[in-house]
Amino acid sequence: MSLLKIRNLTVEFDTAQGAFRAVDGIDVEVSGREVLAIVGESGSGKSVSMLAVMGLLPPTATITADEITYDGRDMLKMSGRERRQIIGKEISMIFQEPISSLNPSFTCGYQVEEVLTRHLGLKGKHARKRALELFEQVGIPDPERRLNSYPHQLSGGQCQRVMIAMAIACKPRLLI
Repeated sequence: MSLLKIRNLTVEFDTAQGAFRAVDGIDVEVSGREVLAIVGESGSGKSVSMLAVMGLLPPTATITADEITYDGRDMLKMSGRERRQIIGKEISMIFQEPISSLNPSFTCGYQVEEVLTRHLGLKGKHARKRALELFEQVGIPDPERRLNSYPHQLSGGQCQRVMIAMAIACKPRLLI
């Protein structure tokens, strides 16, 4: 059985000039432990396709598909609550722009701990310990100090590593 199956995905955005079709009928199938690379030029719809699967597109987007299933579950029929239980825990995504994806008002450690608390129920020193392990795992220098750093205090590469730590925090079955 496929871990992720997408059939005939189309994404359109409402604009002042009418509908703009960003994705036009793509099919994707990924099994467990499989690596799939989606390649294409800038603006070809790679990110928009995956943001559609994650449910992270703005209300101006219209998403249609014959099928989007994760582990045999129909994502098109899931409630927002059901989807939120899966996204971030079982399906995770490493975003391209870490500076705009991280919240500047919170420390990087807090943001990773928040994922651990929400999805795994870790709290306090247990969440802090796991966040430190994740920072070490992704190669953030001086990880203990960096837990208390805000995104603007880190380099772009370090922020990207924070995003990777956040994405792998719950050991997702599908990493986008």
